[in-house]
Amino acid sequence: MKKSLLFFALVFASYGAVQGQTANTGSVSGVVKEATGQTVKGATIKITHIPSGQVVSGSADAQGKFQISNLQEGGPYKVEVTYIGETPVIFENILLKSGESLNINPTFTGGSSTNLDEVVVVGHGVIDIAAGRKTPIAVSTIRKQDLEERVGAQDITSALANTPSVYITGQAKGFGESSMTTRGFDQSNTAFLLNGQPINGMDNGSVYWSNWSGLTDIASLVQIQRGLGSSKLAISSVGGTVNYVTQSTAMKEGGFVRTTVGNDMFMKATVGYNTGLMKNGFAVSAMFTQWSGNGYMDHTEGAGQSYFLSVGYKANEKHNLNFMVTGAPQWHNQGYTSKLSNYLANGRRYNDNYKDANGVMMNAQKNFYHKPVANLNWDWTIDDKSSLSTVVYASLAAGGGQSLRSDKYNTGKYLAADVNNHQWFGIVSNYNRKLSESLNFNVGFDVRDYKGTHYRKLTNPLGNANGVVLGGNVNFPNKPLVTNTYSTNPWKAFSSKPDSRDERLAWDYNQYIRYGGLFGQLEYAKDGFTAFFQGSVSEQQNKRSDYFQYTPGNEDSKDVNNFGYNTKGGVSYTLGHHSIFGNAGYYSRQPYQNNIFMNYANDINENAENEKILGLEAGYKFASRFLDVNVNVYRTTWENRVTGSSSLATADDVKKYNPTNDPGILVEGAYLYTTNYGVKQVHRGVEVDFEARPIEKLSLTGFLSIGDWKYDGAVNSVVRNDNRVELGRSQVNLTGEHVGNAAQTSYGFGAKYKVFKGLSVDANYRYYERLYASNYRREVIDGQTYGRYLKLPCFNLLDAGLSYHLQVSDKNDISFRVNMNNVLNKFYISEATSSNLVTDVNNSWNGIDTSNFVLIGQGRTWNASVKFTF
Repeated sequence: MKKSLLFFALVFASYGAVQGQTANTGSVSGVVKEATGQTVKGATIKITHIPSGQVVSGSADAQGKFQISNLQEGGPYKVEVTYIGETPVIFENILLKSGESLNINPTFTGGSSTNLDEVVVVGHGVIDIAAGRKTPIAVSTIRKQDLEERVGAQDITSALANTPSVYITGQAKGFGESSMTTRGFDQSNTAFLLNGQPINGMDNGSVYWSNWSGLTDIASLVQIQRGLGSSKLAISSVGGTVNYVTQSTAMKEGGFVRTTVGNDMFMKATVGYNTGLMKNGFAVSAMFTQWSGNGYMDHTEGAGQSYFLSVGYKANEKHNLNFMVTGAPQWHNQGYTSKLSNYLANGRRYNDNYKDANGVMMNAQKNFYHKPVANLNWDWTIDDKSSLSTVVYASLAAGGGQSLRSDKYNTGKYLAADVNNHQWFGIVSNYNRKLSESLNFNVGFDVRDYKGTHYRKLTNPLGNANGVVLGGNVNFPNKPLVTNTYSTNPWKAFSSKPDSRDERLAWDYNQYIRYGGLFGQLEYAKDGFTAFFQGSVSEQQNKRSDYFQYTPGNEDSKDVNNFGYNTKGGVSYTLGHHSIFGNAGYYSRQPYQNNIFMNYANDINENAENEKILGLEAGYKFASRFLDVNVNVYRTTWENRVTGSSSLATADDVKKYNPTNDPGILVEGAYLYTTNYGVKQVHRGVEVDFEARPIEKLSLTGFLSIGDWKYDGAVNSVVRNDNRVELGRSQVNLTGEHVGNAAQTSYGFGAKYKVFKGLSVDANYRYYERLYASNYRREVIDGQTYGRYLKLPCFNLLDAGLSYHLQVSDKNDISFRVNMNNVLNKFYISEATSSNLVTDVNNSWNGIDTSNFVLIGQGRTWNASVKFTF
């Protein structure tokens, strides 16, 4: 099949090449620069043939150079050169002669935050994309070409692996299982936005990348703003803000087919098509992807699809509308941490989840989910000084995680899935007013309504041939027998569910969250000096309805209302090639609902106060034609935090928390969940990154991050089992301990070399050290309990890639890409969930006791793709 696809692609390409030779053509080329002389990588060049309306587009390379060929002679043509944060450069009434290569050198002279890649509409006013040298924040931007090249068969998080203060782990656990920390803060405290829409879970701030596998194909750019960022919304921008901007409805007609293969039988096929902007003002872009694979870790198979539909309508010069819907139904088997001794004995692909289930060997840990998201953007240019941008969005999600279960009500084990469905609706609107040539004003609102539905459903009774007994529900004291089973097919997640409450195992509750916020911003820019001030206020209402632990009429909790606010501001000054900036911000952030209600019941946690976050940052930027350098320093203080972690129970844990050896309470290897209340953290550090272009064909990149992330003070710790039953409480002093789960020192270097036209090779090297475990061990000294985190061995990784692009006609081209990750096949610990000290040197590896639960990173992996554009 793969050979057939390639054959047809070559046939079509050859046909296009022949057709392309029949016309008398010319070309337009040049170098895009800023006023300072610095070249602009990735600027978009759009050339419109005025008589026919035909549009041809291209982009500037790493040296700012571009060449667009096969343009028919004559004209006139209109050339538009755009880049985020810059005012477009436009050339009118250009005429071309046959065989002529017209050279133009566009130079940007002013700033504008509304220019994205060639789109009908993307919600300009609600997408807070920052210009690297004009916004006083630390920022890195990854564009579509780099996304396609870097990600390959990995999660989209890998696109940010070579940026400062970002640590990626978890990929070995299965498809979509990666996680990302920014400046030492996990995903629940890094804000993720899709076209201006918040996508962090409203109940706990989490993000599951398996639900967003289609982002790699549909994103036109990814931008990470480290620290408090420039978003006007009151969101979780503590570690940073990551903006995913999808390709909106493309103005150019055409399509593509891409096939990707990789290690462990990974296969992915994507097809996309754009109608272009039609005479009636409409344009449609659509994309569909099918993927499957066996997974790197043993028995972590997975499969899924992703779809994308964008319909744009340009009503007139004042009104643009765009409707988008996207989703990624998928299922995958999961891995987890295991004892280091198991990996050393069985290899790095070992999976602790593959075990006996009533006489059958299987991996019972399975995730299945379908989370379609839709939004409608409306951009209204009111007049030459004011505009209004609004996005209305909805997210309907269904699915959960299956695992092997046992309890005191049943003699045998069974398979059941913890369901996490939700309905989420929201609207964000922003009004922008240009008060003067140098002063802009923004004001807007952000409203969200969320309902989460949670229960456990039976998927396979296994040895319980007659069904599974429902126990523990106060409304069914007769303990009914559950006989119906439900599917784990993600396409059936919305329909295959127990509507009757007497079939919902272990728990059955709803979450309700209502949120309303107002925000405003004042921005000044003149003669190289910029300043901004932002502020927001918000009110959040939380409610919980429990149908498992409470009788009718008593199932609703009290409403819990929390007021929050934030304020932040910054200044920058640019003189020639040099820029300096500083910013500061303070958040009073409402706690997540999972921290408001205790014991997985309607009990209200009186200690769940607003989290207090103070962020300070300063930086220096140097930008020239040959070299760009950024240096940032930061300090973030965070009080009243609630943190959580999970681990697998050891024999000592069973003795401590289950002295009666009751299998319904805790067994060795079962999950333990620890929640820490009243946490205070102080994160400070320095970041450096650069890009050098010493010669035309070579670009060099690099980064350095040195962090000092520590806890301050004691926390109240609660340990629960997998059924959320509390097992123990204690107070633990963490003062001076390093925050775990992310390398506090990291650096890397990269290079990309153009061997000849169309062919390039690249490589990236990264080094990580001062990485600590996510869970502490307890040490009792003079009657006080201290938490100690295990320091893990340092490691380095090398990735490499090769790209080849063949332009066969003005409409057809073929691109090839090969990636190899962890080229040196390094064996390394990417994370740990325990902190045991070495007790026997014969049972240690690189100073780590082999009884520790760790995750070994992926070994050498590869993927290759071919893309045919028509």
